[in-house]
Amino acid sequence: MVRFLARRLFFCAVLVVMTASSALLLTRVAPGDLTLSLGPFATAREIAAERSRFALDRPIAVQWGEWAGSAMRFDFGESSLYRVPVGPLVFQAAAHTAVLAIGALLVATVAGVGLGIVTGSQRGALPGLIRMASIGAISLPSLLTSLVLLFIAARTGWFPTGGISSVDASNHWTDLAGHLPLPILALALPVAATFERLQSAALAEQLHQPFVMAAAARGVSKRRLVLRHAWPVSVKAITAVYGLAAGSLLSGSFAVEIVTAWPGLGRLTYDALYARDIYLVAGCVAVGAAVLSAGMLLGDVLLALSDPRVPDVR
Repeated sequence: MVRFLARRLFFCAVLVVMTASSALLLTRVAPGDLTLSLGPFATAREIAAERSRFALDRPIAVQWGEWAGSAMRFDFGESSLYRVPVGPLVFQAAAHTAVLAIGALLVATVAGVGLGIVTGSQRGALPGLIRMASIGAISLPSLLTSLVLLFIAARTGWFPTGGISSVDASNHWTDLAGHLPLPILALALPVAATFERLQSAALAEQLHQPFVMAAAARGVSKRRLVLRHAWPVSVKAITAVYGLAAGSLLSGSFAVEIVTAWPGLGRLTYDALYARDIYLVAGCVAVGAAVLSAGMLLGDVLLALSDPRVPDVR
């Protein structure tokens, strides 16, 4: 297990370095730069000073080397958009995104696995409706799902239509809880539908295995047969993709955060790209890649724990 974790951690580190470096280099070579924010009346001296301040007057390789050395000390440079260090900005936005991702992952796991047990072990109108709803939820992108939920919230007034807090809120935590359901549902629905489909197919397959049929022949009840015999074996289908699901929540949050005005990592990345804020883009991508790597590592560990036959563990 130690060698398994060491290999996975090494690949996670490589993923973070490669994606963050690619983001910095691609933003640097993209048309336009941060001096556009100075306006059309900026003098040549002001533009030169701004380019020198953010190392835009140096070769790309030199700029990347200096940034990589500082990033190893968790110093991601200074944001040209906000004029503050990148680190606190990125970590605060990542914390907001983590609230959504963790909440959505919990909702998706409970709902997806629970509904998958129902559709995988039963027949009738209700399981059929659940399957149709799951296919629809999988087919809809996060952007469209968030727009539909935003429209429902605006027409019904059930939830706030955006942001993380209200101006006239008297209790911060109560206000935050009121703003969470809309973006969490937008993120959780497609993931829950994916879990339902995987769980349903895996459970239906296990119910036809000889060890389950032998237990049924001994008079084991249907409920015990499903929950105690078939489901523990079928759960591997979920653990195998759990890390990818966590990563999809991170990537899906980009559109959801913009639509719902949630101040998370996706919204900050969009603002940084629009302003050509090179170091802020690289910092956002680095933290996003680290979170994605952590999710993939979590999925690998869960799969290894649920199935000791995984070759890499031995």
